[in-house]
Amino acid sequence: MAIFEIKDDKVKRIRPTEYRLEKDLQNLVEKNLETFFNCRFVASEFSTGNLHSGRIDSLAISEDNNPVIIEYKKVASSELINQSLYYLHWITDHKGDFQVAVNKSLKKNIEIDWSEIRVICIAPEFKKYDLHAVQMMGSNIELWQYKIYENGIIIIDEVFRKSGAQNHFSNNEGKDPIMIEAGKKAAQTRKTAIYTFEEHVKRLNKDLVELHNEIREFIVNLDNSIEETPKQNYIAYKTSQNFVCLESQKRKMMLFLKINSDEIESLPTQARDVRNIGHFGTGDLEFTIKNLVDFEIAKPLIELSLKNIGG
Repeated sequence: MAIFEIKDDKVKRIRPTEYRLEKDLQNLVEKNLETFFNCRFVASEFSTGNLHSGRIDSLAISEDNNPVIIEYKKVASSELINQSLYYLHWITDHKGDFQVAVNKSLKKNIEIDWSEIRVICIAPEFKKYDLHAVQMMGSNIELWQYKIYENGIIIIDEVFRKSGAQNHFSNNEGKDPIMIEAGKKAAQTRKTAIYTFEEHVKRLNKDLVELHNEIREFIVNLDNSIEETPKQNYIAYKTSQNFVCLESQKRKMMLFLKINSDEIESLPTQARDVRNIGHFGTGDLEFTIKNLVDFEIAKPLIELSLKNIGG
């Protein structure tokens, strides 16, 4: 893909360049983890001890409190994936070490969600053999390809993510209804089988179940890339990051949205700013839904939240 800069109705081609050192790429990502991957920084060059004798390039924690391992290469290399798997196996056996590192970095005790560990591999390109290898693996490995340009522009594209194709479903028009139901059922239970969609539905009064399903259908059909990920306390809907967290209680459902309430001219009575109030879902605006009228009011806010994260 050619990149051009427009100035005074004339275009100039921007040529790609490269990092002199791998550490330069690592420093940039670590300083901008929230922007790139919506994660909080934990540690750099994290030692795995004398016996394991390795160093994890970057340790982080996701917005859902999942562990995140990030490895970099400034040239294409299959060693990157092997290295990442090596560290993934280490961290599953050293949960206490990660917990201590998180508490020290964030200066508070965080309850780690071990149901999923993100492994992010960043390189300028990946070979077809790498793509085939990660497709065959059961681990949650993400491949991200970057390009840096001479004017300071960087492009980071997701090349592959294991969980992506399994946790979303798209517009159902013209499709076999039996296959649709099978796909939905598969999407309801996460690969780890730790948290399920049904567990959240059971928390509701029966008269709210149908509305809950309508909310779900509306959200996942906003975009084909949306994933549904049941967590312990809520169901997360995400693309690059969560834009809705749906929490179910007996007589109501609460949406947590990536919206700054200060930017809403007239905040609905069903909504409140929870920036300074403890809550499970990720998002600063809470919206309570008790009936279909509430849901209709929530729809444009859900769409705005998706737009705010770049969806």
